[in-house]
Amino acid sequence: MARIAVVAPPPASALHQLVDDYLMACRARGLAPGTVHNSYGYPLRSIFVPWCDANGVATPAQLDARAIDEFSVALLERGGKDGRPLSKYSVHAYARAVRGFLNWCKREGEQVTARPALPRLPRRVIDVLDRNEITALEAAAPSERDRLVIRVLGDCGLRASELCTLQMSDIIRHDRQAYLRVHGKGERDRLVPLTPALLRRLERYVRDARPKDSPHRQLFVSLRRGHSGDYEPLTRSGLLQLIRHSAERAGISKKVYPHLLRHSFVTNALRAGVSPLLLAQIAGHTSMRMIEQVYSHLNPTDSYDAMIRALTATSDESRR
Repeated sequence: MARIAVVAPPPASALHQLVDDYLMACRARGLAPGTVHNSYGYPLRSIFVPWCDANGVATPAQLDARAIDEFSVALLERGGKDGRPLSKYSVHAYARAVRGFLNWCKREGEQVTARPALPRLPRRVIDVLDRNEITALEAAAPSERDRLVIRVLGDCGLRASELCTLQMSDIIRHDRQAYLRVHGKGERDRLVPLTPALLRRLERYVRDARPKDSPHRQLFVSLRRGHSGDYEPLTRSGLLQLIRHSAERAGISKKVYPHLLRHSFVTNALRAGVSPLLLAQIAGHTSMRMIEQVYSHLNPTDSYDAMIRALTATSDESRR
């Protein structure tokens, strides 16, 4: 009778342990689990470390400029772990994750001599919705809940997950002002201004339209009872369907999805002259990078109009 030999897996390299330690450090910084997994964990554990194993790289010291260039070229020419081609945006994101990891290694005292070059990205232009299209999208929605969802996304610039986790207690009055308390990425809360008209609609929805017997505190819940017998909180997939169906009814030919309304909010606010720094705070951006990307959607007419508004305001002030 043949004996079955149990072969122990080879010990993990120092690089494996460093990646695990780095991801733990990311969590300790307060980054959301989804962000750690998608933006750092997957590129490092599923793309970068397997490539290092296949090429005999066990420590950061072995990652010289040539090795880093070979990794970048492998991504561009042979794609990811399944061999399918990767877009420049994906390669850029993976290389950025490796760069962040190596920067951390250097701060931890590891010998690091190279950092990956980020491929130049083509200028991405997002076909945003103007205010008239957002109004048409809202008008095509079949219920007040759906219309309010669209208006909140278009007027407040929330992420899909932020809208789905809004609670009734997040509608806040302060003196004669009103805000939505938004629970953002990285467990960072922020206050987003509400117009008086939108505040009245939200309060009327809570008072008259939202199901009274739902045990959930979320602001937006399902229109019908689910399998549990309760009105369940609106999910991200339910939100996506809501937006898509409303776009179809409105006859909007653009590809419309929840995050497009966030891009549209930022772009329309910039065109209206809102300060980019203030807008970054309202939208929940920790840096100006996303705002700078949105600027690429603006045309010379937008820049001219913004400058004329600023100069006119300055001139009017000097004449007083």
